[in-house]
Amino acid sequence: MIEFINVSKVYRKKGNVVHALKDIYLTIPKGKIFGLIGYSGAGKSTLLRTINLLETPTSGKVIVNGQDVTTFNQSALRKHRLNVGMIFQQFNLIHSKTVAENIAFSLKAAGIKEKDYQGRIDELLALVGLTERKNNYPKELSGGQKQRVGIARALANNPDILLCDEATSALDPETTKSILDLIQNINRQLGITVVVITHEMDVIKEICDEVAVMDHGEIVELGDVFTIFSNPKSSLTKHFVNEIYHLELPEKYINLQEPNKEIITVKFIGDKAETAFVNNLYKQFNCDISIIQGRIEYIQNQPLGMLTFSVSGTNEERQRIYEYIQASEGIEVA
Repeated sequence: MIEFINVSKVYRKKGNVVHALKDIYLTIPKGKIFGLIGYSGAGKSTLLRTINLLETPTSGKVIVNGQDVTTFNQSALRKHRLNVGMIFQQFNLIHSKTVAENIAFSLKAAGIKEKDYQGRIDELLALVGLTERKNNYPKELSGGQKQRVGIARALANNPDILLCDEATSALDPETTKSILDLIQNINRQLGITVVVITHEMDVIKEICDEVAVMDHGEIVELGDVFTIFSNPKSSLTKHFVNEIYHLELPEKYINLQEPNKEIITVKFIGDKAETAFVNNLYKQFNCDISIIQGRIEYIQNQPLGMLTFSVSGTNEERQRIYEYIQASEGIEVA
């Protein structure tokens, strides 16, 4: 388990004071995939790097497996860092060394005996699906393959924690999906705690169990991923969630000024996303109903839907539709 207790980080540059982290309280459960999302400057990278003390908090405690890492001497810190693997956005491979030699570099740094290198290297390459690339150099690999080498290298010392610093932002969508699947499989197979930082809600949706939304050094929202998607509270979280659905109204509907006609967007939570909602409206209400757009996402294997439609009818009949929605469990006006 990882705990942040009243963690702050202040930078002082040329007389200016920058509060990168402000009084962070956060618990990351053992064995989970935890996401930190926010735009550039939100503080997510700074927070991530306090886990292995690449960034030292100005104040507060970072507790990892019951120990405050901010109190470690250099010897204890070196040992702790061996227990924390890290994957980077730009891969950080040694271009003059083969795939096997890149992994061996991490094994050597950990003090593992050279006679044990090959067995561990083969095991890791099988895990990340690169057995046949063992003797290739980085220039001979695709971006996704380079990141797989980075993952193998990060796992070389059997860490308990894996930190992913924008690990997929340099990859195309198809490759991103394969890398996220790999990270999720590693979490399941090894029981390793994974902390992911990203500015893409798609990444959070794809693999994370819980997420903290960060803005200007603070956590503005925190919860399990389905709850955050289905009921976002902060304006920033709502913005991130809306990016997933891409539900922008066509121009002709934005400033609709037709009498007795309005646009309604409805959210369906859980099993309600798979019900015949519009068909029920046709049957029960004396209105003309036209679907404009809609989408269902599956988050943590639970459906979550959004539907936008136009309703033409009397004020009374349209009010009845609102009352019907409000009385329906798992359905609400977005």
